[in-house]
Amino acid sequence: MAVLGKIIAIVNQKGGVGKTTTAVNLASGVGLQGKKVLLVDADPQGNTTSGYGINKKDVVVSSYELLIGTEKVQTVIKKTEFKNVDIVPASINLAAAEVDLIEKERRESQLKMALSPVRENYDYIFIDCPPSLGLITINALNACDTVLVPIQCEYFALEGLSQLMASVRQVKRLYNPEIEIEGIVLTMYDARLNLTSQVVSEIKKYFANKLYKTAIPRAVRLSEAPSFGQPIQYYDKRSKGADAYNDLAKEFIKKNRR
Repeated sequence: MAVLGKIIAIVNQKGGVGKTTTAVNLASGVGLQGKKVLLVDADPQGNTTSGYGINKKDVVVSSYELLIGTEKVQTVIKKTEFKNVDIVPASINLAAAEVDLIEKERRESQLKMALSPVRENYDYIFIDCPPSLGLITINALNACDTVLVPIQCEYFALEGLSQLMASVRQVKRLYNPEIEIEGIVLTMYDARLNLTSQVVSEIKKYFANKLYKTAIPRAVRLSEAPSFGQPIQYYDKRSKGADAYNDLAKEFIKKNRR
């Protein structure tokens, strides 16, 4: 029997928490570790797509066509110039997907059905979700095996986390009984701040076994890389950000040795 690739949804309904940065750079780091990766940009902002050097205006078929079922996944996947990473890009049309999905039967399962033909071609499939808990995110939660949650070390992060966990539990009950939490990644981490250690100890209280040891620091090079259309490991492989995402990739793969 073919081994199916594991599908990981990268989710946080709060914007600006380093979700797309994590999708772009973790996928690249896992690819550099020799694993075959498919990165699905399911965020209408399309920042994962441009983070891989693809101009959204030039994208003809995208995750939008995949979600509404007018294109097969094989025609939507693009090879990237980065080692072992293919991408399903987003286009501007994706913003309309929430409305167009409402009409569909099994509207919450469209992405799951769309990805199933290529699952055995990849070790890991990462889905970058929009910063909301709408129909696109529900599709990602329904399609995935696990959920990876990037969290900024700030006061409101924990509030958002409990909302997100409630949504995951609901999806588990209604659609996807297999779904589990892959882990929680601390982003924009600054060890000098008191607040950071407070947030970390709160998260440890509830999710000790799910918190990644690798935290992603605040780093200028990380915020510069997307405008050059490159993951951090290619933009500046000696930077703090590249080290952090490479460490995260190794920790992720180690956790997933099955």
